[in-house]
Amino acid sequence: MKRKDLEMALQKVRGFEDPDPALEQYMTPATMASEILFDAYRAGDVEGMKVVDLGCGTGMFSIGAALLGAGMSIGFDTSEKALEVARSNAEALEVDVEFVLSDIRDVEEGADTIFMNPPFGCQNKNADRPFLDRAMELSECVYSIHMADTLDFVKGYCEKRGRQVASYKIYKYEIPHVFAFHTKTKKTIDVAVVNIR
Repeated sequence: MKRKDLEMALQKVRGFEDPDPALEQYMTPATMASEILFDAYRAGDVEGMKVVDLGCGTGMFSIGAALLGAGMSIGFDTSEKALEVARSNAEALEVDVEFVLSDIRDVEEGADTIFMNPPFGCQNKNADRPFLDRAMELSECVYSIHMADTLDFVKGYCEKRGRQVASYKIYKYEIPHVFAFHTKTKKTIDVAVVNIR
């Protein structure tokens, strides 16, 4: 599958029907997700691998990994509403993905590769830390999205746990007007997509 074909498929992934501001439920844009997944695929981190999507939301990464030939793809989320949409998305795109209702701290499913777009901590300070902790416990290879201005912190946080940010890319991330507290129709922020090994 070419990256453009992957992006076109991921454009069909439906977003949150009733997003929860406390969980910072924003959908990863299909363009960004397809590039992250395809870079991982080219690095040998997807095809035939066991892939876990932590805080999977409506299934963008877990479905994308399945489309790229992951041996197994599992998505975990604490929102049953999001998982209902994720299951519907997987069915519509005809891929086999397992979706599990679970708090991130309770996930014990080891993986070859983990993808995640954790909360940035805008609503609940340090909300991304349990995701980082759990991901590094469960896998040797993690792809994760963070606010670009926290990149040095993320690098240091990983190094203290014997890991390193092997590479990163900066993206423009468009946050649409979703919640009542949003004052603009959309806001663009810089995010860093890190590969932790």
